[in-house]
Amino acid sequence: MSGERTASKPRHTGRSEQKVTGTGHNAAMGSGARGASGDASAPDDPDTGQGSKSPPGPDHRLGWALVVVQFVLLIALVLLPKRRGLDLPPDFLDMLGILLMIAGLALVLIAFLGLGSALTATPVPLKSAALRTGGIYSVVRHPIYVGLLIAALGFTLAVGSIWQVVMLPILAAFFAGKALWEDRLLAEKHGAPWYDYADRVGGFWPRFRHDR
Repeated sequence: MSGERTASKPRHTGRSEQKVTGTGHNAAMGSGARGASGDASAPDDPDTGQGSKSPPGPDHRLGWALVVVQFVLLIALVLLPKRRGLDLPPDFLDMLGILLMIAGLALVLIAFLGLGSALTATPVPLKSAALRTGGIYSVVRHPIYVGLLIAALGFTLAVGSIWQVVMLPILAAFFAGKALWEDRLLAEKHGAPWYDYADRVGGFWPRFRHDR
């Protein structure tokens, strides 16, 4: 009887070892899963310096809010009642307005292309992007806003009513405030090179003379 009890102990011990081994295997699998999960979230966002799943900062949230406001203002400018329909024969103001709209939209396109990889949906600059000072950006610092304002002016001249006349200065004030905020972000990111650039190049108006 004692021999049978003694013989049964290894079987019990084997089950225990199997259980322990299984537990270790599960722990290893769990550790591997955690490691894989950590690797998936480990790469940093080159623009935020944080994990790709990190929440956007206050600047990004404000940037997207400004984009929404800009979109609403532009849509309102187009959809508000007009003084004349687009199907009527054009007069002098129509032709002048159409030319300004074409020029403004062309300027926006040139400014988009000039940004290249630095182009973003919001005014928040990319941390990996260099300061753009060449091309159209050597003439004005905010050519996209200038182009949109020129196009808005052309639209107002062509078909605008009192509603568009009221919306135009509101849109200009909005872009001026947005540009000031964007300038602050660029100054914080680039420091002295941006201040030198801002001394040479105007925000909305070209500077044809500069005292060095």
